[in-house]
Amino acid sequence: MTAVLIACAHGTRFEEGREVVRAILGLLRDTAPAGVEVHEAYVDVHGPFVTDVVAAAREVTDDIVIVPLLLSTGYHTEVDLVEAAAGLPVAPALGPHPLLAEILADRLRVVGAQPTDTVVLAAAGSTRAGAVVDVERMVELLAETGVAGPVVPAYAAASEPRITDAVNAARSTGSRAVAASYVLAPGHFSRVIDGSGADLTTAPIGADARIAEIVWERWRDARSRRLRGAAPHRRA
Repeated sequence: MTAVLIACAHGTRFEEGREVVRAILGLLRDTAPAGVEVHEAYVDVHGPFVTDVVAAAREVTDDIVIVPLLLSTGYHTEVDLVEAAAGLPVAPALGPHPLLAEILADRLRVVGAQPTDTVVLAAAGSTRAGAVVDVERMVELLAETGVAGPVVPAYAAASEPRITDAVNAARSTGSRAVAASYVLAPGHFSRVIDGSGADLTTAPIGADARIAEIVWERWRDARSRRLRGAAPHRRA
């Protein structure tokens, strides 16, 4: 019987962001285990919407796992996707994860970040407390990659401090501010980060092969819990 991974992104009106998501889907299909189909879905902005994708997948199999192409816990992961799943397993968000920290560290090296710089981990932000916890954990993981300067979290919306405020605070200490774009693809939030006034800004995470590794890890864990009949995963 076919197994299905529903890879569910947020959705964006920016074509360059859609291209990145399609590239990630391509990576997933190229690395899919035998007998596993990868289905594209979105939780907002445009289709194919996840509720419709789930309904179509249920016509052919009950071996379905939803993996959010989202970096942090938030309303979409805790409410929208759970409701759309209607009992199917929903994996945790992609972050926090050491591989994401590695990608961010690579992006910082590309733009020429120095040990004397303050790194502003620039995330989208959420009204859900779990999102802040996830981003703060990513700060720790990024520091563990060997980034020498201070790393501070900041947000484009909903949470504090805002990215521009964190950039200005870093500058007030005499340090350069480097914005590490903790967003998956170009779109509204990447534009907010670009406009923060940071001395250097990294590109969004994008279609990095390590994203596919994380997605398949999330899929395997969620699927194995379902097959064991275990309770849904809760991160500490």
